[in-house]
Amino acid sequence: MSSSEEVSWISWFCALRGNEYFCEVDEDYIQDKFNLTGLQEMVPHYKKALDMILDLEPDEDAEDAVLGTNDIVEQAAELLYGLIHARYILTNRGLAMMLEKYQNSDFGTCIRVFCEHQLLLPIGLSDHPGESMVKLYCPKCQDVYSPKSSRYHHVDGAFFGTSFPHMLFMVHAEYRPKPASTTFVPRLYGFKIHPLAYQLQMEAALQWKEYRKRP
Repeated sequence: MSSSEEVSWISWFCALRGNEYFCEVDEDYIQDKFNLTGLQEMVPHYKKALDMILDLEPDEDAEDAVLGTNDIVEQAAELLYGLIHARYILTNRGLAMMLEKYQNSDFGTCIRVFCEHQLLLPIGLSDHPGESMVKLYCPKCQDVYSPKSSRYHHVDGAFFGTSFPHMLFMVHAEYRPKPASTTFVPRLYGFKIHPLAYQLQMEAALQWKEYRKRP
C-alpha cells in the first residue's frame, strides 16, 4: 500500500463486510507508543502487525521464511487494531466519531416495542478478547441484544469494550435518552395477571397430580 492512490489498511479494514461498527482510528493516535502500552504482550508478531496497520514496509528477516504468508500477520493486525480501537473510542476524538455513527443509525435500533426504535451502541461483555462477540446496548431499556445480522457474529466484543456506551453518555449527556417508562403488562381476558397467579396455579397442579396418585 505504498502508492498514494491505494486505500490505507485502516480504511480497507473498516470497509470490510461485518466491520461497519468500527471507526477509523487516527494514525497519529496509533503512532503514539503511550497509547499502545501493554498491547505488545497481547498480540503475536506485534511489530509486523503494527507496520501493516500503518502501511509501513515490513523488515525482511528470517522470520518471514517461517511465516510463509501474511495470513498470520494479518490476523495479528486485526487483533491489534481491535484492541487499539477499544481504547481510541474512549477519547474525545473517538467518541465524536462514534457519536456521528450513532446519530446515523449505523448500529441499528432496539427491537423492544416500547423503546420505539431507540438507537443502539456496540458494547462488549468482556474487555478480554476471545470471550464474547459484540453486542448492542440500548440506553433506553438499558439491556443488551445480539446483532440481527450474522455478519457481526465474528466481531469480538473486546474491540468495543464494556465502558464505551456509558462513557459516551457521560461526555455527551444531552444524547442520553430517558429510561423507558412503559412496560408490557400480561393480561388474561383484559385483567392483569397477579404476580403470584402462576405460582398458585403450579401448586394446584402439583396437588392434583399427588391426589391422582393415591390408591
